[in-house]
Amino acid sequence: MRRILIAEDESHIAHVLSVWLRRHGFRTLEARNGALALKLLETETVDLIISDMNMPVMDGLGFVREVREKLGEDIPILMLSARCDQGRLGEQLKPYHVQLYPKPFMPSQLVAEIERLLGMGTEQPDAGSLESAGAQPCPR
Repeated sequence: MRRILIAEDESHIAHVLSVWLRRHGFRTLEARNGALALKLLETETVDLIISDMNMPVMDGLGFVREVREKLGEDIPILMLSARCDQGRLGEQLKPYHVQLYPKPFMPSQLVAEIERLLGMGTEQPDAGSLESAGAQPCPR
């Protein structure tokens, strides 16, 4: 069974993700910030990481930097963000080989993206692109 670490400070989002992913055959581990997620990775192995960008203690960008330094680039990472600067954030994440996924998201599309990243099922168009994931432009 594939294991997914969810680093998300909003408990309701982490819970929905966990329930949805377990229904699709994944095992989930949860951490409320990047520092706790790193601590968990010291004793647990995972196949994929889902991280929120804005978290207390250690944000998603700091978490990704640490993960890549300690674990390399083998683990796929999906970064969730409701920030309005998706383009700039995508550029910041590019060196770390992180897939940016905007909030709000449709759980079914997120599962399809996870399956694609893990090489499960058929190859589909990039479900994590900003357009297909339902990203909304920033209010002016």
